[in-house]
Amino acid sequence: MAKKVTMSDIAKELSVSTVTVSKALSGQKGVSEELRDEIIKLAASRGYKKSEAREITGKPHNIGVIVAERFLEGEQSFYWNLYQEFNKRAAERGSMTFLEVINNQSEEGGVVPKLLHGRRVEGLVVMGTFVRSYRDKIMTEADVPLVFLDADSESGKFDSIVSDNVLGGSQMTDYLFSLGHKDIAYVGTLHATNSIDERYLGYVKSLMNHGFDPSSAKQIDDRAIHGLMFSADELKLPRKMPTAFFCNCDVAAMILIEKLTKAGLSVPGDVSVVGFDNYVNEGDDPEFLTTYALDPARMAKRAVHIMIRKIENVNYSTGKFVLPGWVIERASAKKAGRAVPFVI
Repeated sequence: MAKKVTMSDIAKELSVSTVTVSKALSGQKGVSEELRDEIIKLAASRGYKKSEAREITGKPHNIGVIVAERFLEGEQSFYWNLYQEFNKRAAERGSMTFLEVINNQSEEGGVVPKLLHGRRVEGLVVMGTFVRSYRDKIMTEADVPLVFLDADSESGKFDSIVSDNVLGGSQMTDYLFSLGHKDIAYVGTLHATNSIDERYLGYVKSLMNHGFDPSSAKQIDDRAIHGLMFSADELKLPRKMPTAFFCNCDVAAMILIEKLTKAGLSVPGDVSVVGFDNYVNEGDDPEFLTTYALDPARMAKRAVHIMIRKIENVNYSTGKFVLPGWVIERASAKKAGRAVPFVI
């Protein structure tokens, strides 16, 4: 009869503690997701059997995803890409996903997603930002595990996967300062989404770090509150043109560039423009815009990982998971003088 595989055997093979193996197999905190995956895979291959083994069987699950209609209109394709990545990662784990697009009327009226009727899904991913009243209604009435993807529950009671927006906003503004720009404006409607607000905070932080008073911040709206983004014709340029713009997303950046071009200004000849997300619409030059790259594949993989474990272990929680990005230098920004030094 073959010897029963124990957690101690797995721990020795991976040169980790038995406690680490126990945490990994039971869905507890304190173990990196990479090591957790390695432990789970090894346990499965060695035939490890225990009550927690349900987490490693690959049992299929039905996972719902909701997103606001406004994020899929106007060619805002970042969320389509993020959902496709999520669907792909879920399929790799043997699970199925179901997307429900919440239209503006349902969001404003607080209509609960159809996916939650009769427990059609075992877990629900809230992708992107919803108006506060709708988000609160989902958190209150959903009777399945919730995971927020590229969004935050704010209360801290629900697991979320977000990009490091404050750091990213600061780094993008730092980059413009490194090119010698001293007059930098931020493009994004405040209070429209958490990510726009957080990237603005990063922008202001960079201003302060370079010796500028936060009251010197310049902000331009790019959309209606909780509405669609402005067209180039609707976007309003400041009376006094800055030398550079940091846009909260690449779509806003490309609309701004169109507006500047119509006004007779060249980018980067007259004005430098940088974005955020590293995801432009089809037809735009993907190699032109300087931006801050996110990794939707990694965000999706982490969301699937967390959701499946929450479905299989009601006590499993990771809290807020923040993923950093990186600056990609391209042609839309150019040097304007000597680098502006940090003072903080």
